[in-house]
Amino acid sequence: MIGDLKPYPRYKQSGLPWAADVPDHWGLTPNRGLVRKRKLLVGSRHTEYRLLSLTKQGVIVRDISTGKGKFSSDMGTSQEVRKGDLVFCFFDVPETPRTVGLSQHDGMITGAYTVLETVGRASAEYFELFYRAMDDRKLLSPLYSGLRNTIPIERFLSTKTPQPPPEEVTAIVRFLNFANIRLEATIRAKRKVIALLNEQKQAIIHRAVTRGFDSGVTLRPSGIDWLGDVPKHWNVVRIKYLLREVDERSTTGDEPLLSMRMHHGLVLFSEHFARPPQAATLVGFKIVRPGQFVVNRMQAGNGVIFASKLTGLVSPDYAVLDPIGDASVEFLGELFRSRTVRAKFRAESKGLGTGTSGFLRLYSDRMGAIHVALPPRDEQNEILAKLGSELAGLNSAISGLEREIELWREYRTRLVSDIVTGKFDVREIATRLPLESPPQGGAMFDEEGIEEEASAAIEAAA
Repeated sequence: MIGDLKPYPRYKQSGLPWAADVPDHWGLTPNRGLVRKRKLLVGSRHTEYRLLSLTKQGVIVRDISTGKGKFSSDMGTSQEVRKGDLVFCFFDVPETPRTVGLSQHDGMITGAYTVLETVGRASAEYFELFYRAMDDRKLLSPLYSGLRNTIPIERFLSTKTPQPPPEEVTAIVRFLNFANIRLEATIRAKRKVIALLNEQKQAIIHRAVTRGFDSGVTLRPSGIDWLGDVPKHWNVVRIKYLLREVDERSTTGDEPLLSMRMHHGLVLFSEHFARPPQAATLVGFKIVRPGQFVVNRMQAGNGVIFASKLTGLVSPDYAVLDPIGDASVEFLGELFRSRTVRAKFRAESKGLGTGTSGFLRLYSDRMGAIHVALPPRDEQNEILAKLGSELAGLNSAISGLEREIELWREYRTRLVSDIVTGKFDVREIATRLPLESPPQGGAMFDEEGIEEEASAAIEAAA
């Protein structure tokens, strides 16, 4: 279907920096003829509205009952959003995860955002698709103003947007909605395969760090209910005899900022995020050095605990720990992220909140009191070497699938951009699409296909 796309027969210059040529029969309409700003404060009626947020997934309903995230102390200053309204973030545009979203909900959003409603025959769906494409490729820089890269509303309203005829807008929206559902289903199927491979990987790691690779090893009771039986020659020890908390703070804030990422460990913030840090200053942040462990207290139960290979700064709320026992840092990391230890971390976390984290924290004294079983140092190294060999194929398969997902996302971004700027004509193809869009969960892979791909990947990795 997509391979049949062809360009329009004739084009004209648009004068726009992000769409030099557009189809000859398309119009160029100032945005003030397509949308208008609407700001209605909810005031004392804020309890009647759901709180909305603009995210990479679009405009979503926030769950304020968990207490997670930042909320305005005065909800009355929020503004009304209706289903079909466009929500724009016109400040810090290069750093914001998403500049535009089309709301599918009635609710309210902070007054920092700009709410627009369409006028006349303008299509909110096409308008959102067009500016989402421009946002994805960060092409709106000619509209920026000031140090915070703000887009003044009057400048935006004076900007022209390409406008196909109404029936062509309908065809474009229909085609892209259909293509997006198909592509998202493919990406979701790849994610399911990755999840299955990760389950296989975790099972191997769990077996290795709790029993070793000797299937005939003699076991003995550990004396700890949740730990159960352990290899007879392994030592049961509290974590406080393996790690000691340290608290070294930055006095200048000049050290590089590090970030804890669940699948990457401790990384340089600047290499993974385009946006600046939220903190106004890094003075007082904790210094971490190579070989030290960093624990995200609120996410320890999810395995967010890593040994650092870098020198830098982490949040003051994290725990930084020095290894003090006869244990391999790499082995301890795999052990702490194993299923049973993560479950124990969750059980020992205290505080308020719901779900897997909420406001539950694993305090250092409670972590230190937890028992773990450790093999002798030479066996730790042997287990790590064997793990590296056992997991190499699985890691390769997961990396390959992650790269495929990245390529599909890049393709989708390019496809939307090419269609909404008129590089390809979808009018005839749109007439051949089924009247009903494919279901959100269906498309290129079914559940049996996912299992087959996972089995093939596991077999290839073996």
